Amino acid sequence: MESGRVRIVDIADELGVSTATVSNVIHGKTKKISDETVKRVQQLLEDRQYIPSMAGILLAQNDSKIIGVVINDHEKYEGHTLEDSFISASVNALAKEIEQAGKFLMLKVSDKWDEIPRFASMWNMEGMVLIGYCEQDYKKLREQMHIPFVVYDGYMEGSGNLVNIEVNHFDGGVQAGRYLKNRGHGAVLCISDNNICMDRERFMGLKREIPDAELMVIPMEQETRTIFYMEHLDKIKKYPAVFAVSDYYAMDLIQFLKSAGVSVPGDISVMGFDDVRESERFVPALTTIRQDNRKRAALAVEMLNQLKNGDCGEKNVTLPVTLIERDSVM
Repeated sequence: MESGRVRIVDIADELGVSTATVSNVIHGKTKKISDETVKRVQQLLEDRQYIPSMAGILLAQNDSKIIGVVINDHEKYEGHTLEDSFISASVNALAKEIEQAGKFLMLKVSDKWDEIPRFASMWNMEGMVLIGYCEQDYKKLREQMHIPFVVYDGYMEGSGNLVNIEVNHFDGGVQAGRYLKNRGHGAVLCISDNNICMDRERFMGLKREIPDAELMVIPMEQETRTIFYMEHLDKIKKYPAVFAVSDYYAMDLIQFLKSAGVSVPGDISVMGFDDVRESERFVPALTTIRQDNRKRAALAVEMLNQLKNGDCGEKNVTLPVTLIERDSVM
């Protein structure tokens, strides 16, 4: 060891193996080396702080084992994208599944789709999971990226080296509508910040069960939304029940109604969609539609592996949702 610099020969001498063995482990050529020896070499490389060189070698390999997870920094999150309950739950589930698969997660938040190919190339990624972008962005990415990638709720025809995994948003709306109808609510207000893609599907599912259901498009920005609710409070109170297209909007509405002296569920029932962790601890505990983040994350990792190996036939996968009954609906 010269001037504190760790050399391959130092690692080899300490372990009693050849320098060729150490070099082969560093460069990922381990087919003819026992798993035990590989682990011993890798552990000592870490212990002796050979990590910078190891990282460089890892990135240079054909199989970097890095899975990029990219979240759209949409304006509705107001600069707090990773604090959103659904986003954080999705990332947490992906982190666990990626680690279990022996891969490494690298996270990026960006509202610019054209940064994604450069991000993938810079780190020589094995695959990517993309959340929250629109159909036109996915189409452009499909043209520019050749690595496998999985999209959440992509709303596009699957072709190329990608898979779209979505939940059954329409059926979630149907389940919500059927439940509210069975509770005697013949007129329901649906609140959403848009009338496209998944939110529209949820509303249309609701409307199939309750034809008189009405959609109210609300502002994304919280302060503006509060003012909007104040201006439309009389209209909101005319409905015995509200179906929010997300738990976030459901809980946000309930807090506003409480401040306005409206009892939930006494005066009005409110239910959401997603079943984030806070929804169960919220007061009142929120009736909602559950989507299984862990199942979707596990499927995303599985599909990336299938795409990598060229044996993925299914390009669009739809997962079921489940109604969770709690206290916010009478």
